Amino acid sequence: MVIYIDESLQMQALFLCRVFEKGVMRMAQRGRKPKPTAIKELEGNPGKRPLNDAEPKPVRKAPPCPKWLEPEAKKEWRRLSKQLEQIGVLTEVDQAAFASYCQAYARWKEAEEFMTQHGTIVKTKSGYWQQVPQVSIAQTYLKIMNKIAEQFGLTPAARSRITAGADLKDAAVDDMDALLGGD
Repeated sequence: MVIYIDESLQMQALFLCRVFEKGVMRMAQRGRKPKPTAIKELEGNPGKRPLNDAEPKPVRKAPPCPKWLEPEAKKEWRRLSKQLEQIGVLTEVDQAAFASYCQAYARWKEAEEFMTQHGTIVKTKSGYWQQVPQVSIAQTYLKIMNKIAEQFGLTPAARSRITAGADLKDAAVDDMDALLGGD
């Protein structure tokens, strides 16, 4: 099958291919998403790879709680924001991401409360048993919450890799050097 392309479209496609090749514009990044440097520092930089010195370092101050959040989301914001600010994970530029987490939490909790009161299945008019929509709603918001929570170090797995309160420079000491009495 032969496809005929207008010459101007062909030139645009060639230009875009060259732009992507040169790295001027990237569609997607390959591999794992990079872990925030603040989390790496709290973990003691376990991979011992050089930390990104060029990473933007916003002021470590919790952003104000958005007025548009649902009441339950505001409670979650108040519950976690100060703690995340203290460990240096939450900054003013993280407002949208943290608001997304809190809003997803509120909606997940609402769906869970509905299922607790009304159950997870209902009988339809035709006599079939059907899952209530709140089951998939809760699952969706739980996935969103977990994805964002890991970015802030809020899951047990993410938290287990963090050494909170440790002197970050001392945490980088090689265990073998310490065992052998090295500097």
